[in-house]
Amino acid sequence: MSARLFAGYERGAVELARALLGAVLVRRIGGERLSGRIVEVEAYPGGEDRASHSHRGRRTERNESMYLAGGACYVYFIYGMHHCLNVVSGESDSGEAVLLRAIEPLEGVEGMIRRRAIDHRARREPARRDVARGPGRLAAALGIDRSLDGARLARSSGLWIEEGEAPRRILALPRVGLGEVGAWARRRWRYLDADSPFISARALRRS
Repeated sequence: MSARLFAGYERGAVELARALLGAVLVRRIGGERLSGRIVEVEAYPGGEDRASHSHRGRRTERNESMYLAGGACYVYFIYGMHHCLNVVSGESDSGEAVLLRAIEPLEGVEGMIRRRAIDHRARREPARRDVARGPGRLAAALGIDRSLDGARLARSSGLWIEEGEAPRRILALPRVGLGEVGAWARRRWRYLDADSPFISARALRRS
C-alpha cells in the first residue's frame, strides 16, 4: 500500500519548511525508487527577504517556477556545478519556496551512491552519511536537474513527497551562503532535525 502523499503546500515558506522535516522525498528514475527522509531545509519567503530569488517580486526566466502554485519544483543551477531542489510554497504568484538541503537515505542507497560517485564533482565513492547532505549532493544523488524545474511534486512526474515522522527536536539556524543581504542573513529560517547525523557538515559544526 502506497504511503500517503504530503499535503499543505499552500502555506507560507517558513511554516512549510518546518512541516517538511521528517517527510520522505521520493524519486523514481529508470525503474528505480530512491527515497530519503528530509532532515534539513531553508525557507525563502520572498517579498522583502533580500536572500530570496524573488525579492520584491523579481521575475526572471530562471526563477519563474517560484511563482507557480505550491507543490511545484523550482530547480536552479548554481556555481556552474550544482543543481538545487526547492519546493514552491504558497498560492500562485507568491514567489515563496523551501530549499531542500539534506536527506537521510532510506531506499535505493546504492543507486544514490552510484550517481554521486559518477558525478564529475565526486572524487571518491561517498559514504551513506555524506551521499545527500548538502543541496548539491542531494540533487546529484537523486538525479535531479533543470528538466524537473516547474514539475509538480507528484508520482506522475517521478518526484514526490510522502508523509513521514516529524523530528522530536527542531533546530533553527541562520541560512548560509547568502552574501551581502544584511540582517536577512541572520534570520533563523534554516531548520534541521536536531538528532540527525545526516544534516549538512556546516550544520554539524554549528549544532
